[in-house]
Order: sequence, then C-alpha cells, then structure tokens
Amino acid sequence: MTSDATLYDRDRKSVSALQKLRFFPLALRGGDGRYVIDDSDRRLLDLSGAWGAASLGYGHPAIRQSVDSALQSQAGASILSSTNAPAVMLAERLLQIVPGSGERRVWLGHSGSDANETVARAVVAATGRNRILAFTGAYHGGTQGSMAISGHSAQEGVAKSGGLTLVPYPNPYRPYEGDPNGNALLVHIETLLETSCPGEEVAAFFIEPIQADGGLIVPPAGFLRKLAKLCARYEILTVCDEVKVGLARPGKMNCFEWEDFTPDIVVLGKGLGGGLPISAVIGPAEIMNVTVSFSMQTLHGNPVCASAALAVLDTIQRENLITQAAETGDYLIKTFKSVQSGQPVIGDVRGRGLAIGIELVHNDAKTPATDLTRKVVYRAWELGAVFYYVGMQSNVLELTPPLTLTREEADKGTEIILRSIEDAIAGNVSDEAVAEFTGW
Repeated sequence: MTSDATLYDRDRKSVSALQKLRFFPLALRGGDGRYVIDDSDRRLLDLSGAWGAASLGYGHPAIRQSVDSALQSQAGASILSSTNAPAVMLAERLLQIVPGSGERRVWLGHSGSDANETVARAVVAATGRNRILAFTGAYHGGTQGSMAISGHSAQEGVAKSGGLTLVPYPNPYRPYEGDPNGNALLVHIETLLETSCPGEEVAAFFIEPIQADGGLIVPPAGFLRKLAKLCARYEILTVCDEVKVGLARPGKMNCFEWEDFTPDIVVLGKGLGGGLPISAVIGPAEIMNVTVSFSMQTLHGNPVCASAALAVLDTIQRENLITQAAETGDYLIKTFKSVQSGQPVIGDVRGRGLAIGIELVHNDAKTPATDLTRKVVYRAWELGAVFYYVGMQSNVLELTPPLTLTREEADKGTEIILRSIEDAIAGNVSDEAVAEFTGW
C-alpha cells in the first residue's frame, strides 16, 4: 500500500463489501457536534446522524464522561453470568420511560437487529402461535431472524419466516385502494385474520410507528390505534419497532405516543447508545422470561454501552431535547413544504420531529425519481452535508440528524438540500460519479 493512498482507497482494498451501504466516498477521521470531519479536514453537516445512531452528535461530553467512568473500574463485560449496576439502572430507567401495564422486563442487546430477532423468537415460544404479521417495506434488521420478519425490497431473496404474512403499510401519499385514512387497509387485515391468516394463530404484529427505511412514511392519524384494538381482539401482541424513530426523535419520548396506543412490546436501538452498540426490548414478563439462556451474546449488557445509554437518556431530559427535536423538526418540515410548489420534483414532505422524509418524483403520476435521488445525496456530500435515501424505490431523502441540531444548522442543511436538488436536475452530477455507489 503506497503512503499516498486515500483512506477510502484503503477501505476498498481491506474492508468487506458485505457490510457496505455507500452513497458517496465518505471517509471520516473525526466528528464534532453535528459535524463529521473527513480525511481532507472538511467539516460536513451530518443530517443523518449515522442513520440516527449518533443521537447526541459526536463527542458529546456526557457520553465521554459516562464511558470514561465505566472504564476506570469496569464491572465485567456482560450480564450473562453476572450483573452490573449500569445495566440494571438502564433496565429500571427504560421501565420508567416506556409506558406499559403489568409486570415487565427488559432485554439488552447490541442492535435493533438482534432485538427484533429475539422478540420474533420469544413471542412464538411464549404463545405457542407460529404466525407473524408485519408490513411490506419494513426493515427490522440485518440478521437472519430479523430479515425473516421484514418486508423491504433490499432483502429480496432472503428466506422469510414460514409463518410471516406481509400487508401494505398505510401510506397517505400512496394510499391502499385509494383510501388515505387507512380504513380499507384495516378491512383487508381483518379479512386476513378471519381467513388465510387466522388470528388465533398469530403471535404478534410488528409495527413501525413511522416506517423508516421503507420511505419515512407517517401513518394516517388513528390508524395504529385502530390496528392495536383489532390485534387485541385476537390476543395478538403488538410489537413497536422504535429503533430509528424513538427516544425523543419524533418530538415525543416514544413515537407511538403520537398514535394514542400503548404497544405490548417496544424495541429500541440506534440512538439509545449515542453511537455505541446497544439495544433494548421492553415487554411483559411472561414473554421476556419465557426461558433462560434463550437469546444471549457475550457482550450483551456490558457496563460501558449501558453507561452510554444512561448518559443519552439523562441528556435528553436535561437538555430538553424532546422539545428541541419537535421545534427544529417542525421548522424543517414547514420550510420544505413552503418551497414544494416551486419545485415539482418534491412530491411529498412528511415526518415527525427530526425524522423527516422528502419524496422525489418525476410527475403527477408520482413516478419515483430514483436516479435523481442518488445524484441529490451525492451532490449534497460535495456541498458539505451528509444524508442518505430510503424507500422501496430509493427515492426518499431521509433526515435523522442529531437531536441537538440547531436552527442555524437546519437553515444551512435546507440550503444545501435545495441547491443539491437544483444541481442534480441541471445535470451537474454525472452518471459516472455515482456509478460506484449503489446504495439501497
């Protein structure tokens, strides 16, 4: 390897492509607040927050102090065969901030993937029912078990659970049977429960309160509450996947609070650790205690990541980040909607708090502008902002910045995004430039 090889070139020659989802040649040497710093010392505004994982941005003093304290006298590295104070304190805190009834327990893992896989296995084992319901477009993780209950186009060809039934997600912009309120979809689901997918055989319905990787889709008001009531009629557990859109990001602590229902099981990840790997499941004791040694990995519940998560939860409360996310997100959404009529490729602007989707289309027929979207995110990287695209047709710009994003940074990000759209339309990004970056 020559000494003048770039960091990205070295990555190409050493790191497996199996774990790469690349949109432009971003190579980082550091980060500061809401900015990442690349290997040429450019500071780029991070409007993705590492897919929502960097909930407090980069180098937040609360996380640094908490992790440093945990490492000074490290209380083991696991909760498998011993316990530790940070893990127990985190479980206790999660039981406080996630509403629910009856006796509950918390499972701690590494990611949303292992958390959702654990739930999928546990609900079947505890109920004796072998069917699972989920939404088309859902991305519940990247392990075999979590992919088996997902419905995203990026996972085509992956073996699905034999008991999985997928139904359309309620999308007001592209409504099922032309009904933006979702009532026609509810009728469809109830018909399935009465016929080909008998309700008494369904263990759980996996729900995203905002469908994230499927297109940052916000369901119509009241839909999930009605769905939860339907599930309760058949004693089907509701599992709320809040991995990307929970924990203050939507302008409430829990995203399901927008929907006026309380799920049976809640799954958290990404932003919980502020950039360190940790996930959690909060659910009924009879599910979470179905048996011992059922879902465990050596570093689950390690005190370092648990301490980081406690710091994130403390900071959300201390810095009033729920309100900040709500206000900054509302400002961003209103700003993009205000320019929508003058920029026809912006088909839809949607979101809650700092979970925002901007769908790009070509015409009144809402034809997905997939190629244009690839070029927009690439051009934004050139101009100094980092964000990615999602959606079954890869045509939705997704904004999930750190919760600490300021109004001034929001203005800067908006300016870059709008210019990137204009530049991409004008042909200022070549096919050759984006050819290497297949994204989703």
